[in-house]
Amino acid sequence: MTAAGPDAPTVLITGAGRGIGEATARRFADAGYLVGAYDLEPCAWAAGDDRVVTGSLDVTEPAAWESALTDFTVRTGGILDVLVNNAGLLYGTPFMDASYAKDSALVDVNVKGVLYGCRAAFPFLEKASAPTVVNLCSSSAIYGQAEMATYSATKFAVRGITEALDLEWGPLGIRVCSVWPLYVSTEMLESVNTAGMRNMGVNLTEGEVADEVLDLAEQTRRTSGGVLGRIRAMLGREVHRPVGKQATAMYLSSQVAPSRLVRLSNKRLTS
Repeated sequence: MTAAGPDAPTVLITGAGRGIGEATARRFADAGYLVGAYDLEPCAWAAGDDRVVTGSLDVTEPAAWESALTDFTVRTGGILDVLVNNAGLLYGTPFMDASYAKDSALVDVNVKGVLYGCRAAFPFLEKASAPTVVNLCSSSAIYGQAEMATYSATKFAVRGITEALDLEWGPLGIRVCSVWPLYVSTEMLESVNTAGMRNMGVNLTEGEVADEVLDLAEQTRRTSGGVLGRIRAMLGREVHRPVGKQATAMYLSSQVAPSRLVRLSNKRLTS
């Protein structure tokens, strides 16, 4: 493994200890990025990899965000090219089988973690030539999902954050976008068994989601700068990218179908 060069683009990824976060960090490292891979504990898989800087980060703590970003960007001249807000929690049960504590934990990590990350990273992103924020959203942000009410609500929040900052930060040159997978084969789903999972199956891999995250960042780099870059920025690039055939079909149909039909479709698929 060759260390990233002095002019390598940079990316900080949360929840990078395993699953989608680890796969995404590996993809970016292979693409020549200097990778900041952060989780509650430093990522064991990154030990000895000169392409990766790893450390601890609790995304629910603003001070932890500031510390991690300072630690990482001291190596990059204070610049961050890409932020990937990946850290997340999930429970899949009937709503009343969960608890106040579980609801609070999901909101803290899935919503506050994204808000705090965007706020803390902004000064470093605005120094980059083609900065991108990629938020891990979900197809459960299309319509509220039975047995995943709190998780679905947090992903609706991520959708709103992404859309709002796309409008607010776009004129500043910072692209904000998201990926929308359906069910992904990760450790997070090992103890989950909802009707939606049984009806639709778990058909995505961590690597497939990671590929889309990297492609969004690379797309920003390809289409930034010059006259064409300014035209593309004015016209707008995609904000949400569904991942996989099922998610793509659900997302596209939700854009044109009447709301009652979207509700009926989701009821049949997830209950």
